[in-house]
Amino acid sequence: MYFCGVKEVKSISSTQNPLIKKILLLKEKSRERKKTGLFVVEGVREIELAQKGGYTIKTLLFSPEIASSFSSNPISKNPTIEYIQLSKSVYEKLAHRGTTEGILALVEGKEHPLENLQFKNPNPLVLVAEAPEKPGNIGALLRTADAAAIDAVLIANPRSDLYNPNIIRSSVGCVFTTPVGMGSTEEILQYLKHKSITIYCAALTASKNYVECNFQGGSAIVVGTEASGLSETWLQHSDQNIIIPMQGEIDSMNVSVSAAILIFEAKRQRGY
Repeated sequence: MYFCGVKEVKSISSTQNPLIKKILLLKEKSRERKKTGLFVVEGVREIELAQKGGYTIKTLLFSPEIASSFSSNPISKNPTIEYIQLSKSVYEKLAHRGTTEGILALVEGKEHPLENLQFKNPNPLVLVAEAPEKPGNIGALLRTADAAAIDAVLIANPRSDLYNPNIIRSSVGCVFTTPVGMGSTEEILQYLKHKSITIYCAALTASKNYVECNFQGGSAIVVGTEASGLSETWLQHSDQNIIIPMQGEIDSMNVSVSAAILIFEAKRQRGY
């Protein structure tokens, strides 16, 4: 593989190389990601979305036996990135996906304070997820948020590191495309009230059918965990509890499915 404008491409052929051990730690340990400020992104699309989202790519690692088509990509011509060629066996040690493109990157993480969020929409639509813990669900929520082009996802009392590889993978890179804010439940409640955003809590009690609600003004759709739902604090500060009527034997759905239904109803009302 040829990298235009790159003077030097290093090579690694041993899984005992210190950098390879570091990358494995970054994939496996949240504390290592927090300590170094780095995380791992695998796949061409995900790396491109990270760059598009304003993330800094520090190192690009590739297996030339697999990634032969990547040399035409703009990322492959960036002289500020360190490029490292891996043997196929080393790359396979690092890669999670079997159908991967032979590319992964070390990327610099970002902070996600609420005050950094800026809404272009005067009536923003945001999704709030309280204490989500399953990376797959978080990734699915972020993917839905991107699909609907909502204004932000707010994570209250986060239990999972946003740069967990399973979140990146299940979001198909949408963790990089949607503005994310993090804080405690109390901080997010204060933020929403300051922004005059109406709070709609998905809950089973004292609830109104979601299709009967008006989401055209600034709206926050708030979802909890599948196991325990929303905390009492959210329910106490809810402007309106909302429900998706069930027609079968169960009384709830997967949180990402429920959020998608609610979000796209809000988008429908807004004429999108």
